[in-house]
Amino acid sequence: MVKEYSIIDADSHVFEPFDMWAKYLEPAYKSFAPSPDMKIQGEDIYYKASGEVVAQWNKQIMQAHPMARLNGFTNELHVLETKRMGADISFIYPTLGMSIIAIDTMEPNLAGAFTRAYNNWLYQDFCSYDPKILKGVGMINLHTPEEMVSELHRIAEFDCKAVCLRPNPVKGRLLSDSAYEPFWTECEQLGIAVSIHEGTHSRLPTVGADRFNTRFALRSCSHPMEQMMAMLALIEGGVLERHPQLRVGFLESGCGWLVYWLWRLDEEYECHYWEVKDNVKLKPSEYFKRQCFIGYELGEPGVESVIKYIGADQLIFGSDYPHVHWSQTEGEGGCFHIQKTLHELLPEETVKKILWDNPSRFYGLQ
Repeated sequence: MVKEYSIIDADSHVFEPFDMWAKYLEPAYKSFAPSPDMKIQGEDIYYKASGEVVAQWNKQIMQAHPMARLNGFTNELHVLETKRMGADISFIYPTLGMSIIAIDTMEPNLAGAFTRAYNNWLYQDFCSYDPKILKGVGMINLHTPEEMVSELHRIAEFDCKAVCLRPNPVKGRLLSDSAYEPFWTECEQLGIAVSIHEGTHSRLPTVGADRFNTRFALRSCSHPMEQMMAMLALIEGGVLERHPQLRVGFLESGCGWLVYWLWRLDEEYECHYWEVKDNVKLKPSEYFKRQCFIGYELGEPGVESVIKYIGADQLIFGSDYPHVHWSQTEGEGGCFHIQKTLHELLPEETVKKILWDNPSRFYGLQ
């Protein structure tokens, strides 16, 4: 297929090499480097992730990306795959890193050490190979609110365009907790976007984890439902009201749930606005349309309905490379495939918005 649009892959990932942690952790914390069996000093990183689940996921990954068998998921391979998929820029999120700092019982200073180690490696090592294509999304340590602003300033020096946060409560704090207010203020002032990005098997409070045990069930719940509650926290807690220039994205959870959720929130607001009027002065859907973005996933139905409800200016696309959680398509995949799919459904100008204009605004590239 001929490439018709400039494309930003708004949500890809890196598989952090295991030896990276021992190399980049500060001396006092090197003994906490994760082991190959996904433990930190004997404690499991992942929750309810059986050996069979891990083996099957690894098998799927290597089947989908055979080129990684030789040297792993290197920055060179990431650039090659980005070009092969048809994208021009790839925004890169953590994999193991995002799970490490999702251990609710972790000591705050240790979580900070992992955060700094990951960010140093991401910007100084991985993305430096080709910074025009590889754009790192920084990690932020929600375990230690007083360190969030300083780390934000530190990675801003690396030309960081966005940071990622888990939607789950951390040490009992929602995203709307007053302890995070200086962080939201600084993100708004610096123009750094905030991506809300969930992951399965975390050791944070997660929807469904108290009821189900299979990855099938846990993943079905975690991504969309935790995002829904994160959005509610940011609206109900007044974060979006107080920070109208803050850009927030909800990624890797699909977009089909958004129509119902905004409708539901608007309905409840109409009935109960008196209860939240100090923090919520607009309809929830108006906050979303003003400053939020959401990721459209490969093969997801109903994108026309989402656009009809919220317009075409909030949708972005991420390949989720190199993760695998849908059927792999033969032939041209990734961004070429989404270009073809969208082109069959939507006007050319709308496709251009989803693949370039919207993610460019979200990440502040303009």
